[in-house]
Amino acid sequence: MVTVPELCRIVESGFQPLSCACTVNPDATLRIKVYEPATGRTDLLITGVSPERLTSIRDISNLIGELRIEMRAGRRAFAG
Repeated sequence: MVTVPELCRIVESGFQPLSCACTVNPDATLRIKVYEPATGRTDLLITGVSPERLTSIRDISNLIGELRIEMRAGRRAFAG
């Protein structure tokens, strides 16, 4: 079992060279914000992520991969 602080550290390290902040909401869900450190531009903001399903490194890795795909899809959607 992965603890929530450990889960957040893993998620935060999964988006380099961008910065990532993973915080716990009052309802015990996660808020994940991925942003450009130099400009502060937010590339991804997702709230309400349940840590209950993220019980293994594989689960966390799959989440990071899915979020990276979403980020790429969003960039294509807005590219002229």
